[in-house]
Amino acid sequence: MAVSTASVGPLRSGPVIYLLSCIRTFGRLVRMTARSSAIAAAEVVAGRFPLRESLVQGWFFVSVALWPAILISIPMGVVIAVQIGSVTANVGANSMAGAVGGMGVMQQIAPLATALLVGGAGGSAIASDLGSRTIRDEIDALRTMGIDPHQRLVAPRLVAMSLVAPALAVLVILMSILSSFVVAAVGQGVAPGSYWLSFGSFASVTDLLICLGKAMIFGFVVAAIACHRGLEAKGGPKGVADGVNAAVVLGILACVVLNLALTQLTLMFVPVRFL
Repeated sequence: MAVSTASVGPLRSGPVIYLLSCIRTFGRLVRMTARSSAIAAAEVVAGRFPLRESLVQGWFFVSVALWPAILISIPMGVVIAVQIGSVTANVGANSMAGAVGGMGVMQQIAPLATALLVGGAGGSAIASDLGSRTIRDEIDALRTMGIDPHQRLVAPRLVAMSLVAPALAVLVILMSILSSFVVAAVGQGVAPGSYWLSFGSFASVTDLLICLGKAMIFGFVVAAIACHRGLEAKGGPKGVADGVNAAVVLGILACVVLNLALTQLTLMFVPVRFL
């Protein structure tokens, strides 16, 4: 029995069309990000950057992510202290709990926690805001009036999220290490002096800078993806909801992949310190 080519064609071309659509979407994301970054840099140099809009957006991101950052940091610090404390107690190295816990928080926990916070709270807020403006034709109205949405809406959000993310990372480090110290000192009998001494022996300013750099990159990537999904929302409220969902998922996934690549680069050029 012969099979018509008309029924087989869509099955064969479907994955190819989907792949091409993904490539075109990624290309539009890269183009929007590059253009908005260039506009932001030019506006800063020329002294015309919309600082007020960036400050308003930054304060909004802080307000929606501050308490989640505190609430997620304390359990993380407790879990790290319990897990590391049991291992160090078995090998008779309780004094090294601060070093292991602090390094784990600074190098991995804080950047990833920041990615979750900015992706879940900040990214969803950006995508919903811009998506609502898009389906109400406000973006087209701005273009009609000669106002560039990338300059007026995207660039301030990129800058704001890139600055807020490192601040959240510092908060996560502080709360996680303090909660880990309390558990280690009170519940596991670790001497406070040895805890901070081992932490200071291994942790360095370089580790902090790497953490802040990761957080800044994650904030920038999340903001770029959220802005792109918001500006391309279509189909009414359902389209906005789909854009928000895609912004959160893609933003966090991109941060996880970037964290893997940045960790490998860090290990290549910044070796681990030993006593």
